Amino acid sequence: MMDWTDRHCRVFHRRLTRNALLYTEMVTAEAILHGDRDRLLGFSAIEHPVALQLGGSDPAKLAAAARIGCDYGYDEINLNVGCPSDRVQGGNFGACLMADPPLVARAVAAMRHAVDKPVTVKCRIGIDDQDSEADFTNFVETVAGAGCELFIVHARKAWLQGLSPKQNREVPPLDYDRVYRLKAARPDLTIIINGGITTLDEAEMHLGHVDGVMLGRAAYQTPWLLAEVDRRIFGDPSPSPTRADVLEAMASYADAHVADGGRLNNVTRHMLGLFHGEQGGRLYRRYIAENAPAGDADAGNVLRQAGRVVRDTADAMRERRAAIAATAD
Repeated sequence: MMDWTDRHCRVFHRRLTRNALLYTEMVTAEAILHGDRDRLLGFSAIEHPVALQLGGSDPAKLAAAARIGCDYGYDEINLNVGCPSDRVQGGNFGACLMADPPLVARAVAAMRHAVDKPVTVKCRIGIDDQDSEADFTNFVETVAGAGCELFIVHARKAWLQGLSPKQNREVPPLDYDRVYRLKAARPDLTIIINGGITTLDEAEMHLGHVDGVMLGRAAYQTPWLLAEVDRRIFGDPSPSPTRADVLEAMASYADAHVADGGRLNNVTRHMLGLFHGEQGGRLYRRYIAENAPAGDADAGNVLRQAGRVVRDTADAMRERRAAIAATAD
């Protein structure tokens, strides 16, 4: 997600799940070809498996950017033709490319020729008035014909005119059944469903119909759900992490990031939801918000102290409940 799933966010999410595939923000091919590649593409080895998500419409430039991404070590190259924001429309990429399936197919073919990693596509079920099942089927068939074997499908259409990106995540109705029917019609393709999925219970229900589930805002805003992904989705018997484990790992990471010239809030801004719904969660967020901006000199300890705030709150609540129970007796 643009401006959200940067390298620090991905390190945090990897501390919660060993197996889930992580995706970068969408990075344009032009930026990779002409910008600061280390800033745009650099990532930590612990992030694997991790996919690079590209934006663009020029097959040759996308192929060159994909090759650079593979040289950096990404495990998958994903072409985003589902983002409806004004920024991407102005650059003729994102969801507007669904209006031109042959161009997307040429881009996929060029990227596949350039790299030895999987090339995948993220799309919507339609755009504007090109939103019939026949339109969607034609898009998938055309792009699959160029060798794309995996599609991540946001189960909403996108209105490119008249709706904001936020409205495009909420106003067009979800049509999960259309994605299910695609999988039934093309069992040879790997189909990942996306859009409006907020719990692992919902994810498991979808997995009865498709091959995988992509979580976006739910994973960012309530990240602790990722701590159960390995056990529930992947059947991994290894112990799940604790929040204390995650905080300590991220405190060490924050210390190293600041020592390398970074800022603490580059890391902590992604971690505000770690105690979402838990006792002390609000105090945890407040402590980080108040201390991270000026906390570079003591980076890791800001996170450690935020964890202590939560533990102290939980301990105080337990003592209060025990006192109330004793009084009742």
